Amino acid sequence: MPKAKILLLEDDANLNETIVEFLEEEGYEVETTYEGYEAEERLYESKFDLLLLDVNTPGLNGFEVLKGARERKVSAPAIYITSLNSVEDLEKGYASGCDDYIRKPFVLKELLIRMETLLKRGFYHEKKEYITISETIKYDTQGNLLLLNEKPVSLGNKESKLLKLFMQSQNEVLSHERIYAHLWDYDEEPSDTALRTYIKNLRKIIGKDRVVSIKKQGYKFTTEE
Repeated sequence: MPKAKILLLEDDANLNETIVEFLEEEGYEVETTYEGYEAEERLYESKFDLLLLDVNTPGLNGFEVLKGARERKVSAPAIYITSLNSVEDLEKGYASGCDDYIRKPFVLKELLIRMETLLKRGFYHEKKEYITISETIKYDTQGNLLLLNEKPVSLGNKESKLLKLFMQSQNEVLSHERIYAHLWDYDEEPSDTALRTYIKNLRKIIGKDRVVSIKKQGYKFTTEE
């Protein structure tokens, strides 16, 4: 199971191939593109966990791709891969919605460290400090805490990870495979029985109607009553 799904926009064929090979060896799933309009199309078609965007690319440049994505509420963290180094370029990049920069040439290990740091955050470009689940229950997006009557609720590690995934993907059907990849590490064996137990435990707290089972597809957290 892949660690995360990455979109790579890089028009240098050799660098593109090098990054893809390295990240796939590290357990990531990578969709690769060479020009901006293609990257924009991929962002319409699929959901990604992180974006790696070269700035100077054919068609749309990386700044334009990310600016458009942010306008469409794409919240995945983004790292610009660039040879630009002026303060003005840096300012423009962050204004367009990026989370980090890495300048060419770079060591692949550094890219991996920057990626993994961002992926651990959990919520990106989320303006709300709290997500309201019910009159008495809300989710603290900064502390990744479930609050019942303003008091933190103690959750197991897997339940906590699962709730966080649901909060990040409200009203979206999450496949069993995606949940497995999020909850279980490489050296752990996913279990559908265990997943049902974690779902049951969460339902006891946030309400059984909040987590909907979609037959043969997965589960969905819904904000609807």
